[in-house]
Amino acid sequence: MEQPFLDSVTLTEAVTELDTINDWLRWCTSQLSASGVFFGHGSDNAWDEAVQLILPALSLPIDTPKEMVSAKLTTTEKHLLGELISERINNRVPVAYLTNQAYFAGLPFYVDERVLVPRSPFAELIDKQFKPWLQQTDSVNRILDMCTGSACIAIALAHAFPNAQVDAVDISYDALEVANLNISDYQLEDRVYPIQSDVFSGVPGQKYDLIVANPPYVDAEDMADLPDEFRHEPELGLASGDDGLDVTRTLLKEAAEHLNDGGLLFVEVGNSMVHMDQLFPHVGFEWINFERGGFGVCVITKAQLQAHFG
Repeated sequence: MEQPFLDSVTLTEAVTELDTINDWLRWCTSQLSASGVFFGHGSDNAWDEAVQLILPALSLPIDTPKEMVSAKLTTTEKHLLGELISERINNRVPVAYLTNQAYFAGLPFYVDERVLVPRSPFAELIDKQFKPWLQQTDSVNRILDMCTGSACIAIALAHAFPNAQVDAVDISYDALEVANLNISDYQLEDRVYPIQSDVFSGVPGQKYDLIVANPPYVDAEDMADLPDEFRHEPELGLASGDDGLDVTRTLLKEAAEHLNDGGLLFVEVGNSMVHMDQLFPHVGFEWINFERGGFGVCVITKAQLQAHFG
């Protein structure tokens, strides 16, 4: 039987000899670096991963003052941290599922294994209110967040467009339970509406000024090669057929009838952008360049959708 990366002897040593928050941050960073874990659920390095695990586990904010990290921990707290670090390393559980917390667009959200861990480059577009493509932001009254998951995108949209109603749709009832928790936490029940829907099936006849879609888009080849961390996420939120575009095809075909005149569709397809260009060479999708990293998001107008998919 393969030995775990972090054994009980090493954990016992840590609980016995490490005293302060800083000790545990340093030790966790070293263990993560040596373990070969995959970073990609909110951080890209061992130190940031350690911070995102240790501080929330102790009910401390990510921006905890530096003088606080010299505080000593109780034995109970040290055992808790040891268990969480062991889960992260030995079972490859993403940190967000261990702390039930992830940030998107600067906002904290509750997450668990019913939803994907937020990581979409849509955060940058939301911060900019989709400019320069969206010229008159005050004219946006209705927004659709397609495949909402935890509702992080929907809630960020509600903050960016304070006069807009946001419909947050998802095929998964489990995901919508998490979405409801976050919507309630932000007291947005009067503006953000979770709706069970297979693409547009749950919003018949509804029209929007803006549709933001983050559908499952991982193709079969990439699904087979995913790091173990992604195996903890719901496959329903990741896989979308051989080319990763099963859901996106339906989305492109039906989006125009759900957009008001002048409306825009933004859709994320990640690595499957290659398949998009091959499958629809006549469309000429506008792929967005991100300043903070990320790729695979395109914008298309209602008129273009009607011309190419109507």
